Amino acid sequence: ILVARLENTISELMDEDEPFFSNLDLFLFSLIAGLLVYWIIFRKKAEPIPEFKKLESTPQTTRETSFIGKMKKTGKNIVVFYGSQTGTAEEFANRLAKDAHRYGMKGMAADPEEYDMSELSRLTEVENSIAIFCMATYGEGDPTDNAQDFYDWLQEGDADFSGVKYTVFALGNKTYEHYNSMGKYVDKRLAELGARRIFDLGMGDDDGNLLGFSHDLISHLYCIINKVKNVYFMVYLLSFIVCSHRPFDSKNPFLAAVTVNRKLNKAGDRHLMHLELDITGSKIRYESGDHVAVYPINDSVIVNRIGDLLGVDLDTVISLNNLDEESNKKHPFPCPSTYRTALTHYLDITNPPRTNVLYELAQYATEPKDQENMRKMASSSPEGKALYQSWVLDSCRNILAILEDFPSLRPPIDHLCELLPRLQARYYSIASSSKVHANSIHICAVVVEYETKTGRVNKGVATNWLKNKMPTDNGHKATVPMYIRKSQFRLPFKSTNPVIMVGPGTGIAPFMGFVQERGWLKEQGKDVGDTVLYYGCRYKKEDFLYQEELEEFEKTGVLTALNVAFSRDQAEKVYVQHLLKKNKEAVWRLVHSDNAHIYICGDARNMARDVQNAFYEIAEELGGLSRSQAVDYVKKLMTKGRYSQDVWS
Repeated sequence: ILVARLENTISELMDEDEPFFSNLDLFLFSLIAGLLVYWIIFRKKAEPIPEFKKLESTPQTTRETSFIGKMKKTGKNIVVFYGSQTGTAEEFANRLAKDAHRYGMKGMAADPEEYDMSELSRLTEVENSIAIFCMATYGEGDPTDNAQDFYDWLQEGDADFSGVKYTVFALGNKTYEHYNSMGKYVDKRLAELGARRIFDLGMGDDDGNLLGFSHDLISHLYCIINKVKNVYFMVYLLSFIVCSHRPFDSKNPFLAAVTVNRKLNKAGDRHLMHLELDITGSKIRYESGDHVAVYPINDSVIVNRIGDLLGVDLDTVISLNNLDEESNKKHPFPCPSTYRTALTHYLDITNPPRTNVLYELAQYATEPKDQENMRKMASSSPEGKALYQSWVLDSCRNILAILEDFPSLRPPIDHLCELLPRLQARYYSIASSSKVHANSIHICAVVVEYETKTGRVNKGVATNWLKNKMPTDNGHKATVPMYIRKSQFRLPFKSTNPVIMVGPGTGIAPFMGFVQERGWLKEQGKDVGDTVLYYGCRYKKEDFLYQEELEEFEKTGVLTALNVAFSRDQAEKVYVQHLLKKNKEAVWRLVHSDNAHIYICGDARNMARDVQNAFYEIAEELGGLSRSQAVDYVKKLMTKGRYSQDVWS
């Protein structure tokens, strides 16, 4: 009807002498009318909204916290608890659990933080069971981080361990004051709680030969297995305390930009460097004396050479999976990945491989003599240990050197990636104070590079990587993945207490932070006690680190006394311990009368021992003490927190 009326109207208009609409107007009017009719007739009706069935939420699985229940459910008769931040403990734990099958047993590796350790008293529910503790000591006789809760529970609890069979292996380093104290404590405490010791306390020295100790550890374990079949094996090895409540940690490092990278020494064949990392906006907090951990990457030259020797395409995409269904760790490193990424970022290819790696790789040597030598070095025989010590450790052979020197050894790269330990973070004493540098962390380090007995040049992974971290690299900021590790190396609570700092070489690092903080306290109007530094280097004109800064601190009175030993500027070598004894009256007055705090940083093997002996001699001479009394005197200082060490071997 609407269309007909429109047509009539149009006809009438067209019949008139002077048309009201032009032809274009008529066309547009017709188009609009047609669209209106189409919309009325064919408009889409609203579709009903379908009803969907409500999906039921899948309940979250709860984490198993009963290691006794898990042992029973999975038929395991060995559980290997590990505490590890350096990778050593995890490696031992997995190795021991894996090796258990040789004796008709089934083992599992587990993290003690993930289980209810109060169940230890229920171990008797597993027939013929035994508990074996391998306990490391950290710092001033402290437990490792994931042993802390268990240690506290042992101290405070009154559990009944009657019927629980146990033995303890302690692991430590003789260069430290509290050698194996944690292992000794656990051994004693378990006996006090009623457990029955079935094997004497084992003492392992990391500094002597940790790998040799691992041989002994396995041998002892096997001996015990031959006596009782079911073994409960708890491993606590050398690791470092990291606060798990920090925003950035070992599993979530902060990517800090490098703002300064300068050479500290003026001459010589070494490269000593000062780096500054920008932590602005990270909310990272640190105290003077803390450590900064950095994650380095391996040298591409070594990575490429390994790929060439094994004849593999390093850019092949891989996914290395753990076939143990009970393992909490499904991949040894993030997967999928490539061989190049694994060898560059995740695997340790520069340290001498452990004997278990040699044992596993020996099967791939096609030359019988090579296979025989590798298996001998992996054995626990005296000849094998001596061969491993001389051929691998003393010669500093890494996995690349071993592949080069055993031409018939060409293992599958997949197995090599399985065997090599993880590349670990490197720790450096922070060389700054957050009171002065709130948004910056300073590092002082010497670039490691040396020639081995085989004529090869070995380079430190982290220091050579850091050396090349310039503030700008082709317009891009150089960055370093890092986090903070807390330390007990602290300035005294009372600023009026004097401090005596002894730190030759890069041992000066934490004391730069200490001196900066003492200077800041003086600026705030605080009373600050004597601040005395004993520093040592080779030549005054060559490697006097931070010379200008230290001399300025002395000039302004922040440093009460700056004592520097230049060991090679004269015919007879002079070290920091010689200066301590030279100034013995002043040293003894500060320590004995003025309640001074003593701090030692640097080499544990020689320097720290010699400095400690110097304090013994001063106490003997000026305190009128016998040698044993002098030793007890210094030990009491340590107990009171007045003699602290930040040393490495």
